[in-house]
Formats: sequence, structure tokens, C-alpha cells
Amino acid sequence: MIPKIDNFSKFWKLPFIRFWGQIQDVAGALCLVSLAAALDFRYHHGAELEAFLRRVHGAYPALTHLHSLGRSVQGRDLWVLVLGKYPTHHKIGIPEFKYVANMHGDETVGREMLLHLIDFLVTNYGSDPVVTRLLNNTRIHIMPSMNPDGFEATKVPDCYYSLGRYNGNGEDLNRNFPDAFELNNVTVQPETRAVMEWIRRETFVLSANLHGGALVASYAFDNGNAATGSSQGYSRAPDDDVFVHLAKTYSYNHASMYKGAGCDNRQTFPGGITNGFSWYQLEGGMQDYNYVWGQCLEITLELSCCKYPPEDQLEKFWRDNRAALLEYMKQVHLGVKGQVLDGSGRPVAQAIVEAVGRSHVCPYRTNEHGEYFLLLLPGTYVINVSATVPGFQSQLKTVEIPDNTANFSALRYDFTFPAVSVRTGAAPCPTSPLYGELGRSAAAGRAAPRGVLAATVLLALTVT
Repeated sequence: MIPKIDNFSKFWKLPFIRFWGQIQDVAGALCLVSLAAALDFRYHHGAELEAFLRRVHGAYPALTHLHSLGRSVQGRDLWVLVLGKYPTHHKIGIPEFKYVANMHGDETVGREMLLHLIDFLVTNYGSDPVVTRLLNNTRIHIMPSMNPDGFEATKVPDCYYSLGRYNGNGEDLNRNFPDAFELNNVTVQPETRAVMEWIRRETFVLSANLHGGALVASYAFDNGNAATGSSQGYSRAPDDDVFVHLAKTYSYNHASMYKGAGCDNRQTFPGGITNGFSWYQLEGGMQDYNYVWGQCLEITLELSCCKYPPEDQLEKFWRDNRAALLEYMKQVHLGVKGQVLDGSGRPVAQAIVEAVGRSHVCPYRTNEHGEYFLLLLPGTYVINVSATVPGFQSQLKTVEIPDNTANFSALRYDFTFPAVSVRTGAAPCPTSPLYGELGRSAAAGRAAPRGVLAATVLLALTVT
């Protein structure tokens, strides 16, 4: 116990007051950090979630940026907290990563896991070398709840189903995106539109969408047709090998997902992973939309057999998922990245940069900074750079790609076109079923080689 100041002589009173003031200043600072970090294992409703995010941003303003993507049907903010050395803006060479949870309002574990992930990242920055290097070399976007209306509507927690799955208009947000295989005739919801605009605005490279109701990592494609081999019960993406690696990265760093036991005796997932279409066909999903139109590889993480488990289980869920959440984020540094520059050293936007043999139906293009990011496993690849403008000759470059995830930086390779000064203005891919024609051709037995098909689609998109 600190003695009362009145008991001290006048000689000691003033120095003690100054000293005590310094102690209070330090205690106040520590209290601010504790306030931001004080997150218990229970469910946090809208006001509490917002208050926590604001406290974190207030305590770590240089490391975080808090903003809302818009509002839900019922007027709730769609909060996103950005973390990193450059939280307020994109930095050339720094990849963009995102986690999204609670897309189905009654699937609640992911929502709380992301709040605890935020807490873990900010409180360990500067002391934990992995967290520090991750935040110094990655811009991380965390959206704890895409469907706040559905979460608040779930009055009675249930392991299997509730109306809280849907948004305020009764729509399933994971059936609400444009689909690459068939026309998705739905009214795009405010939450969906906000996320689509977010994907368009940022250069996301890697993402995961957190769900509940199973224990598995699921990867693209969720929908399919003959062009992607769906007749064989598996809808194969051009980057299938990368998707399998990403799903295994999460499942094998999870406490038990890798065992593949599933949630009952009828359904198992070898290695704790599954191709989305092989599990069940899904039209209008966010995972496929990210991959086709966002140039972002996204997987779906089913984190709990019970959609809305009791609060006393949340601490164990955090222990089970923490290592996997961190290791998955590191995979954003797979592959190769760089810029495409013209003869004056200025960035060339909308140039097409892809690895030979894995063309995308909507070609992957450089952003406004001339940047590209290609997630590729270690190996030898031929990178093809092209642009649909006069005088721009394609470049082919063979690159040997190491595994640089432990170094928190993909291999960097820039392409320069010294004789060209261009500003490309290619139109974006239309949000229509781009795989539709390919599927019809394949089903009719008239399918051209994959590269020819991709080139045909590319030409059509260029002149549209």
C-alpha cells in the first residue's frame, strides 16, 4: 500500500507527487493497451463488436485502420479492420489478404475467432517475430461479420439451422454473387454489393471465408460444368494444385481438421479438405466470385460441427484454430510478384500476366500500379505478359520459384517494355457465365485445347 502523501514531510511531498504522476501516466498507457486487448471468450453482439474494434484502433492507430464497407439491409455497419505497417493504403509490393466471417448469421465461431485474431496480432506485434514480420509485409483486412442482421436475428442458438442464416431480406448471401457457370438470377443484396466493390477496389491476393456446420477446408470450384470436369464429380480450377496446398495448409495446422473425421459417421474428408463441387454444387458463391473476378484465391473454412456452439467452447476453438489462421496468412507470399513497366519506367495497368498452362477465363491483369501477384507453388514456370495495344509485344520469361513464405515475400520479377509507352484501358470481364460456352463446347465433344479456348475467350472479352 502506498502511504498517504499527507504523512510525508514538505521536503518529500513535491518529488513524490511528481513521481506518482509519472506512475499514473504509465499506468494509464498500460490501461489503454489492456482495454484494447481485453477480449473474453463469449459472443459479442453489434455494439460490443464495434466498441472492441474502436478500442483496438484507438490503442494502435499506426498499426490499424477501421472503416465500414457500407450498411446491411437493417442499417448495421459492415466493419473491416485493416492491420499492417501501412494500414491506410496499398503499398507497392505488399500483398493484400482478407478474412471474412459470419456470412451466414447463425454460423458464429468464425466471427469470434477473427476478433481474437485481431487481439493476438496487435498485442504480439513487436515481440513475436512471426507476427511482426507478417504485419510488416502484409496488409491484412479482417471483416468479423458480413451478415450482422442475421447474427442479431438468431435469438435461440441452434447447432443445425435457424433463420439467422439469411440477411435482413431473407436472402442467402453465399448464393448471391454472379456465377461463372450459369446465370444467377437474384437481386444483389447490399452486403454482397459492398463486398463486390471492396474486391474491385483492393488488389486482394488470398482470402478465406469462415463458416460453420462442418469441419473441413473447401476450395474452388463450388460450381462447374464439363469444361472443368464436373462430370467426374470434381470441378477443377486452373490453380487446383495451389488450392489443394492452401486447404491442406489450414487443415494440417488445425488441431484436428486434418483427421478428416467429419461431423458424423456418414461423411468424411480425407486430409480435412474437399473440392467444393465434390461436396455439393453451389451457385452464386463468394469463393468462386473472388477467384474468377477478383483475381483472389479464396477457400471456405468450416470451423465447427455445431453452427452456434455454447460460449464455453470458444476458448478451445481459438486454441484449435490459432496456428492455422496464422500459417494460412503466410501463404499470401507464395509464388511471384512484380510490376509491368513501359519504356519510361511508368506502370502499365491492365496488362495480362499469367503462367503458361494455367490461363484464367477472366485473365489476370495488373492493377493501377502495374503490379501483378501470382500464387504458385515452388517450381519452374513460364510467365507470359501481354497487353492488347499496338506495339506491345508479349514477353515470356522462365522463372524458378522457391518457397518464400518463411521470408514473407514472394519472388519479385519486373517486366519492362523499353520501346513502348502505353496506357491500357481494357474493359473488365463481364459478370456473366464465362464458363458457359466452354462447358457447352466440351459437353458437345467439340472442345478445343485449353489454351485455344482461353485465347478465344480472351479475344472476345477484348473486343466486347
